[in-house]
Amino acid sequence: MNIPKFVKSAFLLFTLTLLVFGGCKNQNSAIMNQPGIEQFDLQKYLGKWYEIARYDHRFERGLEGVTASYSLREDGKIRVLNAGYKNSLDGKYKEAVGKAKTTDTPGKLKVSFFWFFYSDYIILELDEDYQWALIGSSSDNYLWILSRTPQLNEQTKENILSKARARGYNTSKLIWVKQKSE
Repeated sequence: MNIPKFVKSAFLLFTLTLLVFGGCKNQNSAIMNQPGIEQFDLQKYLGKWYEIARYDHRFERGLEGVTASYSLREDGKIRVLNAGYKNSLDGKYKEAVGKAKTTDTPGKLKVSFFWFFYSDYIILELDEDYQWALIGSSSDNYLWILSRTPQLNEQTKENILSKARARGYNTSKLIWVKQKSE
């Protein structure tokens, strides 16, 4: 069978993309199948969040002053704007714009920063007033603590860390993100 060259090229590009974005996971990664929150109000969740802590991963490596802003798009999806400063709070400003969509599971979103490749974004714990959130994924390689303010008090931090540990996360791996005071 004679397959056209453009089909071979498209298949090769697709395969390489899968390897780079889907197949290069840490071999020690565990699949997390934990439930997220039971009730979720997207309107309350929209707006600006400060990244308080995260697991290390290549797409945020070296970033400080990181924020995530969520807003509705005209097509009903969610606009995701992640921004931060490279290597210091005065470093080069970087941002990534993506999109998210809701799912049938409360507090579970699908987020994409590249084409049509979506990843799980699971709100594991959420303050009743939407002031902080613990975010995970279907993999134990990802964990974030977000807040509406650049800093959290120690009691709130310990409460969130306790909830993360109860879900099986190794909180000693968290990187505490430097934030500008506002």
